[in-house]
Amino acid sequence: MDGSGTSDGGDGGWSLRPMDAEQLRECGHRMVDFIADYYKSIESFPVLSQVQPGYLKELLPDSAPNRPDTLDALFDDIREKIIPGVTHWQSPSYFAYYPSNSSTAGFLGEMLSAAFNIVGFSWITSPAATELEVIVLDWFAKMLKLPSQFLSDAPGGGVIQGTASEAVLVVLLAARDRTLKKHGKKSLEKLVVYASDQTHSALQKACQIAGIFPENFRVVKADCSKNYAVAPEAVTEAISIDLSSGLIPFFICATGIFPTHAGGKSPTMHFCIGRW
Repeated sequence: MDGSGTSDGGDGGWSLRPMDAEQLRECGHRMVDFIADYYKSIESFPVLSQVQPGYLKELLPDSAPNRPDTLDALFDDIREKIIPGVTHWQSPSYFAYYPSNSSTAGFLGEMLSAAFNIVGFSWITSPAATELEVIVLDWFAKMLKLPSQFLSDAPGGGVIQGTASEAVLVVLLAARDRTLKKHGKKSLEKLVVYASDQTHSALQKACQIAGIFPENFRVVKADCSKNYAVAPEAVTEAISIDLSSGLIPFFICATGIFPTHAGGKSPTMHFCIGRW
């Protein structure tokens, strides 16, 4: 990008140099201006893209370019080819999936994070990254008024996962392993999971990865007249039936914990019966 390459006259001799500090400053300011203008005018776009499947293939070359494009050419492509195919998640009129999932302050933070480009898989790879994660997650635990066991100076403590799907898989694996330690590894086929019919499908996928038998995934109907909450009696009844059949209920996902389209909240305190 930006023509900072050099050439010996033939396409095969083209080489690239990274931007220097001043080029980065200039292009960075222009990129922020572009993004700010987009946010300023976002309400003018239709929320749902108006293109048909395969539209972009007709607009882009069959192979990658041999030379870098200028920033102006990039902005033109974004305006003319990419934005028409964008569903505008940050639009104030967007209400699907995960509405209001970012902020302008958030993308500024992402810029800084991308600049550092830390791969923080252990303390030594960047101590500040590891320690900041621990501190911030302690803040969250206190904001949520979680028990002290969830803080970093206790046996618990948190770790930021890449996505909600990854997080629910980690929680499910932890619950599964604790249950198997208690009942024995051969009891895997008896483990039962309970979820609302409003729960995201990622939980079912997590169960498949964790080895939970598909027939042991119970779907409990949420009550639309009660803000899509799950009645504790319905869960208790399902658990009683499974216990009488020799199965092992071990994981309950209530509405309000993992739905994505409604703000329903189940009385989770009623589910605190020795299960995750």
